[in-house]
Amino acid sequence: MGHKQYLAVGQSARNRLFGLAPRLPGDKKPLPLSMLISQQGKISHGRLAVITFSLCTVVLGVVLSFVPWLDYIIFKELKLWNGSLSYSYWQRPGLVRLTKVYIFNVTNPQGFLENGEKPKLNEVGPFVYREDMEKVNIKFHDNDTVSYQHNKILRFVPELSVDKTQKLVVPNIPLLTVTSFSPNLAGWLFNLLVSGLAITYRERAKPFVHVTAEELVFGYDDPLVTLAHYFYPKGKRPNSQMGLLLARNGTLDEVHTINTGQRLDKFGYLDKLNGLDRLPYWRDSPCNNIKASEGSFFPPPALTKEKTVYVYDKDLCRIMPFTYRKDVYKDGIQTGLYTPPRSMLEDAEVNPDNKCYCQGEKCPPRGLQNISPCQYNAPVYLSYPHFYDAEPSLLEGFEGLQPDEKKHGSYILLQPKIGVPLEAQVRVQLNIKVDRAPNIRVNNIHKFPDIMFPVMWAQEGVDSVSTSIWRWIWLGTTFGPIAAPIISYSLIIIGLGVLINVFIKAYKSFVIGQNSLEFVELGRETIRRGSTLIINSSKIINNNKEASYQPLNKSNKSKNDRKVSKYEKTHISTPRCSKEKIQELNFIHKTENLSSSIDELKSLLNRDLVKSHFSEAEKESLIRSDNTFIMSEHRRSRVYQDYKIPEGYY
Repeated sequence: MGHKQYLAVGQSARNRLFGLAPRLPGDKKPLPLSMLISQQGKISHGRLAVITFSLCTVVLGVVLSFVPWLDYIIFKELKLWNGSLSYSYWQRPGLVRLTKVYIFNVTNPQGFLENGEKPKLNEVGPFVYREDMEKVNIKFHDNDTVSYQHNKILRFVPELSVDKTQKLVVPNIPLLTVTSFSPNLAGWLFNLLVSGLAITYRERAKPFVHVTAEELVFGYDDPLVTLAHYFYPKGKRPNSQMGLLLARNGTLDEVHTINTGQRLDKFGYLDKLNGLDRLPYWRDSPCNNIKASEGSFFPPPALTKEKTVYVYDKDLCRIMPFTYRKDVYKDGIQTGLYTPPRSMLEDAEVNPDNKCYCQGEKCPPRGLQNISPCQYNAPVYLSYPHFYDAEPSLLEGFEGLQPDEKKHGSYILLQPKIGVPLEAQVRVQLNIKVDRAPNIRVNNIHKFPDIMFPVMWAQEGVDSVSTSIWRWIWLGTTFGPIAAPIISYSLIIIGLGVLINVFIKAYKSFVIGQNSLEFVELGRETIRRGSTLIINSSKIINNNKEASYQPLNKSNKSKNDRKVSKYEKTHISTPRCSKEKIQELNFIHKTENLSSSIDELKSLLNRDLVKSHFSEAEKESLIRSDNTFIMSEHRRSRVYQDYKIPEGYY
């Protein structure tokens, strides 16, 4: 009962009860900060630590919500430096990188040469080679670049391949290369050369040769190639064997220098190639441009806003553009689909940028590009497999070619935020341009017409990244952007929640406290003391009430048969009459509850005591309080706190 009465104490009286200055209406002065960090007048170190932690959490959450901290972490690990995540992926990718080779087997070589039939081509393959690659001779430079060389080892994968020992019929590239130059030179000289080859090397002097896939890809002995190897000037000398991919095995001669990512708009792009800032194969721009990636990293499209990225490969003899088409998902990660634009192998009349690939000769039709500077001046031309997206006349001269975009098109699935490819396939076809040599009649070479003859096509790329690389990419690009704001706002909410909880607990402790029972007891005693006001101030207590009070004089004390208890005695004093005697009352207990007297006492206090002892603001607060008399009497006791109570009174 007393505890509930205490909680209902008015604000002004409560301030006085705790010794605080009264808070008047309109007074917005906050409670002291010490209330939050103190307990029973002493600093609570535990509470102070919790408040400090909460404030730090809120500040950290606010800072993280405005700072792109996730991007900072991602780009820090994305840049190439010895120790970053991207460095280990770049230096030794650990990817399953496959090169698939398809060879066009000519099934009617005699009918083509002697009867003028269309060449019948039968695609044989795939012959699959796993490419183990790493970067070697790595050197970092002060201008935020790094130079290196590729070390590639191609290993045949029989379980994914067809029989590599089967014999195939393909054009004799070294011989047809030499005979194509005959119209510009003395015919008798070439006749003599070919006649000598026909006597010494019978099979190697025919327009078509029988070789295995392994020989065509990684080299077979040919007298013309061997002769060229000895007579070509040093530095431009071809290999001693004839092999279309022979130069791709081992440590490549080219020294690449790329940007490490201090400037993300150049990240992964070539800065130098063998110390040059341009491709040495072409004289004019844009054909000699080297602003391209070697395939590991690209400038993040989400940052650069560029729709086209570029790839460089020595076998392509140029940079290959890839243009954004649409967004697709790869293993749960958003990527952009990039494919080559139609303008890449467009006719120079339509796309003037391709004119610099012609090198003074007549430009080829759409779908072809001369790459002879990269092939020791052999008349080799680049196209898409099966002449996909090429001039229709190129298909008309053959049987067996069936271009298909899904099978023969190139593409890259590029993660836009970090510029790392998750899947890529580059498919190109090698064709030999044959010019008729009418003066060379050995082995019916003079019957070989002017033609762009397809020899083989290759697919190079990766189907997916390793699990560890995928995990980091997924965390940084898919999970991270969702988790980062959740973490930031959670820190703010948690910090504010803890602060509010501490404030509520501190407020309750401040109001109730550990000594609340003492205040309740004080209220009970004050009820008894306040009963004297009923006698001295009015006749409000009638004689017919079951509870009455009788004054006790010291002279009459002996007439009382029983001993007066501590709680049956009280002294009364008022601020106005400080010199009056203390008058003791004897409380006579009856059966009725004290509540009726309390109600009457409230009326008295509201009418007389409140009006005479408190200001207007305090009057309004106390009159509306359910326990006004408790606070009034407590105030009275504070006014007369210097009054000396006789010894033995209690």
